[in-house]
Amino acid sequence: MPTSTNLHPTLAGVDGCKAGWIAVHREADAAPSVSVFPSFQALLDALPDATIAVDMPIGLPEFSRKGGRGPEALVRRQLGARQSSVFAIPSRAALYADTSDFTTIEAWYAAHRRASAVAMETSDPPRGVSIQAFGIFSKIREIDQLLIARPELRVRVFESHPEVAFCRLNGGAAMVLPKKIKGAVNPAGMEERKALLCRHGYEKAFLDQAPPRGAASDDFLDAAAMMLIAGRIARGEARPSPDPPLLDRFGIPVAIWA
Repeated sequence: MPTSTNLHPTLAGVDGCKAGWIAVHREADAAPSVSVFPSFQALLDALPDATIAVDMPIGLPEFSRKGGRGPEALVRRQLGARQSSVFAIPSRAALYADTSDFTTIEAWYAAHRRASAVAMETSDPPRGVSIQAFGIFSKIREIDQLLIARPELRVRVFESHPEVAFCRLNGGAAMVLPKKIKGAVNPAGMEERKALLCRHGYEKAFLDQAPPRGAASDDFLDAAAMMLIAGRIARGEARPSPDPPLLDRFGIPVAIWA
């Protein structure tokens, strides 16, 4: 179980966003700050000692089975109506089927079709790739490549999930209201989550500020929740699903922490 010998570790909660990665981070006992980084490497450079909880799949399957890698099936049952926010991760081969930088929408859709074809061949039952999942493939690969190349990062970069985090922070009860409805932010759902975050120490004024350019308001709240999970990890209070974590073929832990 990860623990910190530092009683006041640097913490960072991270989510992907349009501009790259949004991080809500805190040094020692200082007030939290929010920043956007163009790459995960830039984030690591800026926060070299931080315990990081990130809303992004870590540890990839060679073959995808019904329900996902293992963590997904375990956490969905906790989330009730919010379980659709947890989607299955396709195989490593599907994630790396096309790593191009897309210059046209046609190229993007063609790459999606290639990834789906590989996913169908490496899953049981055969399953393609959703547009939502394909949209974050490049970010999944970004972290995956770093954790393969730098194994020492595996003890301070952890996968979490916002709705699992909110559920854990809410005493095991999932959020009642959706964060989004038909792709648009749901103000009532956002306020429900802000109230919970404030009960865990955030100032309402901090959460009410406009997110940095290139990040959405829900990305900001998700990153704020992730920072609380980073604190739980650093204090040895967080638990992985599954417990103990699985390992992918590179030895990268596979678990959702909260």
